[in-house]
Amino acid sequence: MKLAYWMYAGPAHIGTLRVASSFKNVHAVMHAPLGDDYFNVMRSMLERSRDFTPVTASIVDRHVLARGSGEKVVENITRKDKEDCPDLILLTPTCTSSILQEDLQNFVNRASTESKCDVILADVNHYRVNEIQAADRTLEQIIRFYLEKAMKNNELNLNKTTEPSVNILGMFTLGFHNTHDCNELKKLLKDLGISVNLIVPEGSSVTELKNLPQAWFNIVPYREVGLMSAIYLENEFNMPYISTTPMGILNTATFIREINQILKSLAISSKEKQLHTNPLNLNFESYIDQQTRFISQAAWFSRSIDCQNLTGKKTVVFGDATHAASITKILVREMGLKVSCAGTYCKHDADWFREQVTGYTDQILITDDHTQVGDMIARIEPAAIFGTQMERHVGKRLDIPCGVISAPVHIQNFPLGYRPFLGYEGTNQIADLVYNSFTLGMEDHLLEIFGGHDTKEVITKALSNESDLTWQTDALQELQKIPGFVRGKVKRNTEKFARQNNIKLITVEVMFAAKEAVAA
Repeated sequence: MKLAYWMYAGPAHIGTLRVASSFKNVHAVMHAPLGDDYFNVMRSMLERSRDFTPVTASIVDRHVLARGSGEKVVENITRKDKEDCPDLILLTPTCTSSILQEDLQNFVNRASTESKCDVILADVNHYRVNEIQAADRTLEQIIRFYLEKAMKNNELNLNKTTEPSVNILGMFTLGFHNTHDCNELKKLLKDLGISVNLIVPEGSSVTELKNLPQAWFNIVPYREVGLMSAIYLENEFNMPYISTTPMGILNTATFIREINQILKSLAISSKEKQLHTNPLNLNFESYIDQQTRFISQAAWFSRSIDCQNLTGKKTVVFGDATHAASITKILVREMGLKVSCAGTYCKHDADWFREQVTGYTDQILITDDHTQVGDMIARIEPAAIFGTQMERHVGKRLDIPCGVISAPVHIQNFPLGYRPFLGYEGTNQIADLVYNSFTLGMEDHLLEIFGGHDTKEVITKALSNESDLTWQTDALQELQKIPGFVRGKVKRNTEKFARQNNIKLITVEVMFAAKEAVAA
């Protein structure tokens, strides 16, 4: 447990609630003190949802502490069962219930005898897993529960669909551009003659989960959530899965080729089952070529003079494992940029991340401490940052432009318009994001030229407010003459030079000496 004013991944119960609220007709009950129920407000605001968030907080107060929580939790579960008639009520533990050593499984057992719906306890350890890990485990737990229930009741249909079909696993509420990515994936699969069997959990019902094995294979767009479920389905029902993220031109082509390979491998067994492995008689390589040349503009853009002007510029990438690894490869392989450091806060997936980005970056950073990320950015001084909302804040303080490529994010990264990151349309969106992140760095300079800036603005943008240096008035006036888009960098280089040479007072002469030292 640690106290922090910024966390890349929240506590475990947030991940559990995200999964539960993504399903249709599923209600979550959270046993926590007043104030921990902020998830309802957060989801309603960010997702701009028209529906109420199906989460009830069973509040822990002084009365509960005096006489125990059992009656109140059971009462809340049975009350929501009668009021909302859900298919499932999911009780999620919190840090508070763990501290109080509540026997939540006992509460679930008691509530199950009094409720018409299914009641289960989310099997997550709040001291060992974070929001992302809890979401992945909760999704796998729910899928496992309903498939085992269907097997027990002899309701499980293992017959495959006549034509190719897939399950998309891991699309859920508050995901980074998840809704747009899901629509783009469906369009791509439709082009390939593949229907979507189920999208889990977003928009699906737990009563439909018994149909999961009817699909030919599973797709896991993001490693963070859905991978455990795909592995379970592969082990139990021999369902292959694809975990390659179709982000960027090259990865999207790889993704399509993996689909083609699975269909070919199923073609032999399908002769006896009368399955149509390629109903559109599509040439996959031809499709990739047509989409790359005429639908995606990114391949053309990478050869244009605009993109070539960015060649070799230093960048820093940080985010969840899926997005950070994918964007790193896109910047290096498809746009010719230099990634000085690539990092992720998904420490539990560090080995996979290192394997993916090794050879594409000078440095790899695995941490969930935002101060380490900020210090790394300040040290490298990249031309642009591609990260989360926190890196955007760091970039503002250092006068470095930032493109947001991963959760956690703020409301501006839940756009109403169509902005996928996956598929061929996603390549266009990413190319725009990358290019605009660099070109917008000129805005300060242009605004100053045309009188749009208050030139008396404070220029101290270092990550630390403590400074052992003093700037002479003439030096500050000279600094103000420097264009805004490089002023912060000049200031930092000058202060770095002064510290290296034990200079306490920065004058105009010191500024010019620092300039000569950098050029040398």
